[in-house]
Amino acid sequence: AFNPTGLGREVWQDLLQDGRLDSPTGKSRPTEKGEVTAAAVCASCKVPAHGHKTLELALAWDMPCVHFGSKEKLHFRRYTRFFGSEGNAAPPLSHYALTHYKEWERKIEAWQNPILENSQLPSWYKSALFNELYFMTDGGTIWMEVPPDCCAEDLQGLAGAGLSHLLPVLREYGRFAYLEGQEYRMYNTYDVHFYASFALIMLWPKLQISLQYDIAVAVVNEDAQPRQYLMCGQTTQVKMKNVVPHDIGDPGDEPWQRVNAYLMHDTADWKDLNLKFVLQVYRDYYLTHDSLYLRDMWPVCQAVMESELKFDTDNDGLIENGGFADQTYDAWVVHGASAYCGGLWLAAVCMMCKMAELLGDTEVRQKYLDILNKGKEAFERMLWNGKYYNYDSSGSDMSSSIMSDQCAGQWFLGACGLDQGEFEVFPKSHVLSALKTIFEKNVLSFAGGTMGAVNGMRPDGVPDTSSVQSNEVWIGVVYSLAATMIQEGMVEEGFRTAEGCYRTVWERLGMAFQTPEAYREKKVYRSLAYMRPLSIWSMQLALERR
Repeated sequence: AFNPTGLGREVWQDLLQDGRLDSPTGKSRPTEKGEVTAAAVCASCKVPAHGHKTLELALAWDMPCVHFGSKEKLHFRRYTRFFGSEGNAAPPLSHYALTHYKEWERKIEAWQNPILENSQLPSWYKSALFNELYFMTDGGTIWMEVPPDCCAEDLQGLAGAGLSHLLPVLREYGRFAYLEGQEYRMYNTYDVHFYASFALIMLWPKLQISLQYDIAVAVVNEDAQPRQYLMCGQTTQVKMKNVVPHDIGDPGDEPWQRVNAYLMHDTADWKDLNLKFVLQVYRDYYLTHDSLYLRDMWPVCQAVMESELKFDTDNDGLIENGGFADQTYDAWVVHGASAYCGGLWLAAVCMMCKMAELLGDTEVRQKYLDILNKGKEAFERMLWNGKYYNYDSSGSDMSSSIMSDQCAGQWFLGACGLDQGEFEVFPKSHVLSALKTIFEKNVLSFAGGTMGAVNGMRPDGVPDTSSVQSNEVWIGVVYSLAATMIQEGMVEEGFRTAEGCYRTVWERLGMAFQTPEAYREKKVYRSLAYMRPLSIWSMQLALERR
């Protein structure tokens, strides 16, 4: 050990004497607060003529205990299950790495090579697909053990007794959380995780299931503490029962225990959160065939959809937005029926029908089938303009904007095989027309087709500047749009759309391994190192399903 702020003389002088480093015997002293320290390792071997030798070095951090900002609870990281929580596991961690790394490398190559060696896939896509996964570990990520003496009531409160497999799942797989972004510090921000969740469900499905159980617990519980919200000034309770939370908490407070760290809007009135829970439940079941999970989540899905029904104010089977930015585009105002939330709603209603059918719940199936039939008619009548779905039904100057994310409901339906036959929610010809319009206007008519798809484009080919978000490109949304195009057979257009984002972020702007949430055509980017771009894994799912 040596002082890195000095000249390093103690290292070099020691090496000069005999080519070795001689550590003092016994333990080194702990550093004082604010003091920095450094370490040097020296290893040697004899190399025969014309021969070679390999020296292996391992670097391990052992930080088993976690306190969040409130310091109310002591948490232990997942690896303490195997290496203990005493803080003395660096040598065994290093030993484990040195004895297993060759096996890890073989497994990584077996996972990646079928994609890397596929000559039909462009090189930039292979880079983006694997490298965007940086955020899974670099996103302020925590993976915690649930204490062995923990009981179901400790995890779920009094309201969550119906989640029969909550405790076994969390005991076996722990609790997982990652930040919305390194600048937007809320854990498991759910409207954004909706996009990013494809990386989890495809690669670490049990972590997605665990995360969903945590959201389900938050749904059925409430926090009656009053809070004033910044955008509207109104004061309401922090968390209402039977609605999906915006996030699982602030790392500066006590996540899981106190949810909804977001202060801009009262998200109980957001239109997308409840729907995104239902869509993920069925998507997760479709990809994992985990029927125990489906049965546990079914009552929660029914509860959040009942809460959502109040937003259908005219009983036409279609929800209405509330005249404020009441969804993931939290600075882009929506009035009345909308392509984004209306499409998510119809997709969720369709999945409720499918889940009810699987579980033999004929009464609920019929209820949602009736809503779906009414809602489909209303959606087409109020929003379809012959080429694409209008942004909203308000009739305002901007209601005819072309939203790049207007097919989000179709994206999830297609990922789950519910996009044809009896389950066709949106007419195929309309979906293709909308996607072609988006490609022509939002992609090719924006920045010469080199920067992905702008969120909102006017029919005359000028970006929508009605909000600070309508003329941004959201990289995670572009990847999901590309996946939707691939699902619908527009493979070349899908790759061209996504490539613009990759080249802009990873090459032109130099933001590799810190992909932002958004950028504009010139000068502006926002929120570096963000969760949503993990949606690129939905492109891979679409390709695999083809």
